Order: sequence, then structure tokens, then C-alpha cells
Amino acid sequence: MSYPGYPPSDGYPAFPGYPPTGQESVYPPAGQYAYPAVPGGFPAAGGGTYPAAPPNAGFPGAAGYPAPGGYPTSGGFPGAPQAGGMPPYPGGPGFAIPPTGPGFGGYPQQPPAQSYAGGGPAQIPGFPGGQVPSPMPGMPAAVVQCTQGTIQAAPNFDAGRDAEILRKAMKGFGTDEQAIINVVANRSNDQRQKIKTAFKTMYGKDLIKDLKSELSGNVEELILALFMPSTYYDAWSLRHAMKGAGTQESVLIEILCTRTNQEIREIVNCYKSEFGRDIEQDIRSDTSGHFERLLISMCQGNRDENQTVDYQKAQEDAQRLYQAGEGRLGTDESCFNMVLASRSFPQLKATVEAYSRIANRDLLSSIDREFSGNVERGLKTIVQCALNRPAFFAERLYYSMKGAGTDDSTLIRIVVTRSEIDLVQIKQMFTQMYQKTLATMIASDTSGDYRQLLLAIVGQ
Repeated sequence: MSYPGYPPSDGYPAFPGYPPTGQESVYPPAGQYAYPAVPGGFPAAGGGTYPAAPPNAGFPGAAGYPAPGGYPTSGGFPGAPQAGGMPPYPGGPGFAIPPTGPGFGGYPQQPPAQSYAGGGPAQIPGFPGGQVPSPMPGMPAAVVQCTQGTIQAAPNFDAGRDAEILRKAMKGFGTDEQAIINVVANRSNDQRQKIKTAFKTMYGKDLIKDLKSELSGNVEELILALFMPSTYYDAWSLRHAMKGAGTQESVLIEILCTRTNQEIREIVNCYKSEFGRDIEQDIRSDTSGHFERLLISMCQGNRDENQTVDYQKAQEDAQRLYQAGEGRLGTDESCFNMVLASRSFPQLKATVEAYSRIANRDLLSSIDREFSGNVERGLKTIVQCALNRPAFFAERLYYSMKGAGTDDSTLIRIVVTRSEIDLVQIKQMFTQMYQKTLATMIASDTSGDYRQLLLAIVGQ
């Protein structure tokens, strides 16, 4: 069916331009998409659509990965870009490569495989299956969820050899796009930064400028995004979302409500050093009310990262949220902000499960009833990521391609930013949720070198 609000299918203006205001995506209407039941899940209390996550459910077709908990979606997510220019992409090595290492309770920035904090605390030796015993009866034990990117560092990497391949691909009449795709889709972000440096050292030319002169449209935007250091790309996306006429609230939500503490702090510092601006001040200028306060809370990068779940606190927080919303006339928005902005994701998952028993309704449904607009979407994003981060991104990808036209900016941003983190799990959830593969939908919604490069990153 036609999906209202998407830009026309005749393509995306040359990078870094974006579709004009008025062609942005809209949040799909409530009830349009129902998340499928997870095998082994038990029914949600009192008519809510969210099935509480089982303590152990096998993930179909993905041996070795525990099943992520499902979440409901009583609406999609806005995501189309609006008008407004972008600061120039820095030449040469670009913004300093963000440090590697652990950033989120065993959820480092971009290794090939990592433990996944959003799914629950790390495994505890001595307990069957690594489950943490629940201090409260009836509380399901959390399980570890591993994540894996589709792109991993290439073995026997030689930055000079890759720089030479790219130079030959762009030299003379015409461009060998396939040679460029073969390199960029099979190198990690860290390796791409080294290729940029080697290219300038060997040829005295800026690789990014050369690529921009040879490419155009969506494939240009995708390749340039791949060559941006990860932290810079997030900061760049946030700056663009608040620059010029209008604000792309969906981009602010997608980045600030899903990143780890370490990632957010690096983004805030990069935003200041690269664009000479204070991100909090820009948020205050471009947003207002409870949505502004939620984003300011996210910018602090101070979410609790203790991976041990305190079920007594989860019960107390659930009661607190009920009294702040369903249990009173009006809504105490600051209470929702406090709990959802400060608790760890595993802790929030336990709170969601406790809430469904107290309120006889799932928390996402209550947020739907108590809030509206961007603050509703922001709060729901946090809850969805606490329950199942890969499923959240799978839904974003689906709605970027559903209906007439394609939200290429969102499609590119999610594929690039998750390619070394959890795109394998996102693909698995996509298939489970929509009964089609991500690659199949990309192939039917894109074309040419743009399609080839996306498929090379996503993998078949």
C-alpha cells in the first residue's frame, strides 16, 4: 500500500543536498504494524500487544544467538530528511578515529562480535545457561544477546594497495564503480580511515574530493558515509538534522536514544570540535517542552550501565510510572523522563515486565495513551531498545522502504552505522518480523551501483 509522506521515487539529490521540506516521512499510524509473537512468549497482561520476553527462547534460523524479546509498534517512525545544507566533509583523515574499547557493559563500539547490553546482563558463571537467579518469584531471568556486524576488518589489509585500486578506478575516462564497491564494502571503518591517509600520502590528493567528483546521487552519499569516522557521521547527522529550515526530530531520536554512554560523549565532543557548536544549545533552539528535556537528558551520556538487574527497583519504578500516568488524572512527564533516561537497558526491560503486571497494560501502550508527538516517539524508542534493539532498527529499515518512494537517508544511515555492530541480528529480526529478507526488500527498492553497494554491505 502507498506509504504517505515519502519523497518521490525519482531519486535523491546529489550529496549533501536533501529532499525539500514537505517531503519528509511521517510516523505510520497506530496499529499499522503488529510485532509478531515470539515463540515461547506468554500473552501480555490485560489486552496489551507486547508479549513479555521469555527467559530462554531459541532464535529461529540463527543458531548460537538467543532470541531477542519482542516489542509492539503502535506506529512507525518518522525519518525523512528536510531541506538545509551541510557543513563540508573534512578532507584527509577527517575527525580523529574514536577510541575503541568497551563502552557499554561489554558492548564495545565496533568489534566483529560482542555481548549485547540491551538484551540483559552478562552471563553469570555457575548458573545454568548463564541466567541470573531472580530475587523475586515470577521474574524471568535475563539472557545475554550477542551481536555481530556484517562488515569485519579485512585480513591481510594493505592500505597502500587499496589506495592504488581506488586511484585506478577513478583515473582516466569513466569510473570503475565495481572496483570501488569491492574495496569499501569489505573494509572496516578503521581500515577506511587508513586508506584515506594512504591515498593522500601516495598521490597528494584528497580521496573524498576525488570520490565526490566521480560519483553522484545515492551511491555517492552512501560511499561518503562509509568513509566518515563513526563518531563524526553521527555528529554530522545530528548537525544536519538541526541545520536550516525545520528539524528532523526522527534523526535526533534515532541517534541520541539508542547510543551507548561512551558513544554519546564522543558525539557531543565531536559536535563541538568539528562544528564549533554546543549540541545542547542547538537542541534547545530547535526543540521545546518535554521532548527538549528528554534529548538534553540523553546528551549527558549518564545512563546507569550496571548490568545486574535489581528486580525490587524494577517493581518500584513500575509502580512509580503507573502512578505518574495511568494511575492519576494527567501525566507526570518528569517521572517518565527520569526513569527512562537514567536506568540501564536491562533494568528497563525488567521494569517493563513488572509494569504489565501492575497496570494490566504494557508500558508502550501507556506511553501511547499519556504522550503524543516527538516525546512519545522518543520514550517509545528507549523502551523498544531496552526490549530488542535489533528489532527497533529492523522496523526503521522497513518503513524507510515501505510504500511509494524510499527514505534513502534513513536507509543509508542505519545500514552504515549498524554494519559493524549488529546488522546480522537486524537482518534476522527483519526476516522474522516481515517474512522477507532485508536484502530482498533493498533489491526491489533500489537500483544500480547504489543497490549493489547496499547489498554488498548487508550480505545475502
